[in-house]
Amino acid sequence: MKPKKRKLKIGIVGCGAIGSRLAQSIKRDLKDDCQLSSIFDIDPSKSEKLQKTLSNKVIIAPTLDKLIKNADLVIEAVNSPNTKEIIKSIVSSKKSVLAMSVGKLLNAKNIFDIANKNNCTVLIPSGAIAGVDAIKAAKLAGIKSISITSRKPPRGLVGNPYCLKKGIDLLKISRETLIFSGKVSEAVTAFPQNINVAATIALAGDVEKILRVRIITSPKFKTNSHEIEMIGNFGKMITRTENLPCPDNPKTSYLAVLSGLQTLKQYCKGIFIGT
Repeated sequence: MKPKKRKLKIGIVGCGAIGSRLAQSIKRDLKDDCQLSSIFDIDPSKSEKLQKTLSNKVIIAPTLDKLIKNADLVIEAVNSPNTKEIIKSIVSSKKSVLAMSVGKLLNAKNIFDIANKNNCTVLIPSGAIAGVDAIKAAKLAGIKSISITSRKPPRGLVGNPYCLKKGIDLLKISRETLIFSGKVSEAVTAFPQNINVAATIALAGDVEKILRVRIITSPKFKTNSHEIEMIGNFGKMITRTENLPCPDNPKTSYLAVLSGLQTLKQYCKGIFIGT
């Protein structure tokens, strides 16, 4: 008789829109491969609200350390100033992590070193873009130039600190307007909830020094779109995705959440194709 496969125990840190949707998807779509063991949020009301949509079998962990201890893999769905320390705590505890806040992993070589030393994995989903597999492949032969142009409706940027600091009144923009152009490190600092895709590109191709980021907004834009142009010794690549916003959070593309779920699914089943 074939032994019963042990289910992977998953913990989720962050019970906002992304964490909640991933939790529900795990319960619905990945129940044969993994189980949601516990959830945690610094705001208890968020974890309590999420638990009500799941089941009482999903434990609300009293602390982050407790959640990490009771999980095989932790999903990080927290975009806060201490996100990098959360990810570091996970891999320091010899647990693998699915990092949704990819921007926090720039200049975080120590986290990858700790994960490698502790024989655990930092999973980085491709997010709301196409072509990450090609970027990784092109890196082997050399990338000469690479850029990403993101186009977003103003409503998805409302409340952004960078725009407020620059005096950009998003609600008064009436035509296509370039609101940012610069390095990826500057972009993820200025737009931490909107431009994780740029960090994904930088990490995939090791192109932080040459990657250029542009963010354009217009009330005519109905979707979040990302256009990547890359030139290297392999040739030239241009990709463009036009993403609908996540139903629960207009600042996040739906494809980014689906990418996180697919990355987790591949990890559980041990099948990795073009990742």
